[in-house]
Amino acid sequence: MSPTQSNSDTQLSIGERAFSAAGAAVLSAIIVNPLDVAKTRLQAQAAGVPYHGICSIQTNTMLRCPGLHAVSGSDPAPPCPSECNRYKGALDVLYKVIRQEGFVRLWRGTNASLALAVPTVGIYMPCYDIFRNMMEEFTTRNAPNLTPYVPLVAGSTARSLACISCYPVELARTRMQAFRETQSGKPPGVWKTLLGVIHPVKGTSILQSLHKYRLWWTGLGAQLSRDVPFSAICWSTLEPVRKSILGMVGDGASAATVLGANFSAGFVAGTLASAATCPLDVAKTRRQIEKDPERALKMTTRTTLIEIWRDGGLRGLFTGVGPRVGRAGPSVGIVVSFYEVVKYALHRRHPTSS
Repeated sequence: MSPTQSNSDTQLSIGERAFSAAGAAVLSAIIVNPLDVAKTRLQAQAAGVPYHGICSIQTNTMLRCPGLHAVSGSDPAPPCPSECNRYKGALDVLYKVIRQEGFVRLWRGTNASLALAVPTVGIYMPCYDIFRNMMEEFTTRNAPNLTPYVPLVAGSTARSLACISCYPVELARTRMQAFRETQSGKPPGVWKTLLGVIHPVKGTSILQSLHKYRLWWTGLGAQLSRDVPFSAICWSTLEPVRKSILGMVGDGASAATVLGANFSAGFVAGTLASAATCPLDVAKTRRQIEKDPERALKMTTRTTLIEIWRDGGLRGLFTGVGPRVGRAGPSVGIVVSFYEVVKYALHRRHPTSS
């Protein structure tokens, strides 16, 4: 670890770390949300979610289905071609969402992403810093051979804590992005989406009524199965790359070099980790969009992966890998670089320690 990084880590408070992480999370969530929508739609389509009925929506005299000619309001609507209701890839998702639902729908679920990202990353990044520093200090004194594994353990532990704390909002975001609203008006937000998850379950007793709220944690196991190895791969890749780049700069690090080193390391790490964990991401999405409450509570990550393999083979396991990688690489780069640059700026305001 470079001296600059070490000093900033020891002098910054938890509040300053959380502020840095929250700013990074907001920036990342807004920029990459369209790719998140594309990934979720492709995975939901592979799980059997039907995308139809949008061709019946009319605005003035033009159907909002791409490829159909204009018809008057009194003429019967022509049948919607099958290709209109099926996504062929990430770019096709983006194109059809814009044409059929409007440009702003590419940011469907952004409010959930922001509601999720700020507390999640606000927990994740500071906890990773704290766990890493504590573990590195311990292993350096007592078990130097274990020091290279510190980022892996610290990242996995911090991510698990963040996922468990904020999971219901993650569930709402996936459902908001996966299901297309065919009715006019404002689509449901985070709270209404969560209420819709438990609405089908009727309880005759207080215990049964409380039991239905378990559905808000549907797929938590799949989420942890995806995020824990993602964090382990990501941080164990990011730290050596970042240290190598910063080591070339030495003590002359500036905000620009900190930004460049962390974005490059984060981009590489996020790309590798997202590609490796794509099958687990597909399983997580499938579990989160399950509408049958009884089936949702019985599903496991293992049985879901077997089901995906049976339905689509290797291609099914890597459904949406393009937008997932395209989202995760820049996202990790943005979050880590913004976080470290703000830490660097805050550190420069502190009195220099002797």
